Amino acid sequence: MAGEPQADCLFCKIVAGEVPATVVRESETTVAFRDINPQAPTHVLVIPKVHHPDAASLAAAEPAIAADVLREAGEVAADEKLESYRTVFNTGSGAGQTVFHAHAHVLGGRGLQWPPG
Repeated sequence: MAGEPQADCLFCKIVAGEVPATVVRESETTVAFRDINPQAPTHVLVIPKVHHPDAASLAAAEPAIAADVLREAGEVAADEKLESYRTVFNTGSGAGQTVFHAHAHVLGGRGLQWPPG
C-alpha cells in the first residue's frame, strides 16, 4: 500500500535504519544520502520517508512531501556548494528506475550533457 513501508524496499530499509547509507541530510519527511553507484562527483538521492513507487504517485497522494523532496534537493546542492546541478526523477524501468520508491537524484560537480540519455 502506498505510504506504508514495504518489507522488500531497499529505501524503506534505509529509512528504518536497517540498511546503512551515507546520510548527508535528514528532515522530518525526507532522507538524503550518497548514491552507491555515483554518476557524477556529487550524486545524492533524496527520498521521502513514506513509500510511494514513483514521483508521480508521491505528488498525487502527498504533494507537500513531494515539495519537501524538491526543497531538500536544493538544500543538498547548496550544502555541496554546487553552482549548477541537475535534479532527476526516473519513473519506470524504461527510464532507468531500479528502486521503486520515489526518489530524486541530485547530480553535479561536472558538466552535464543535454539531452541526458
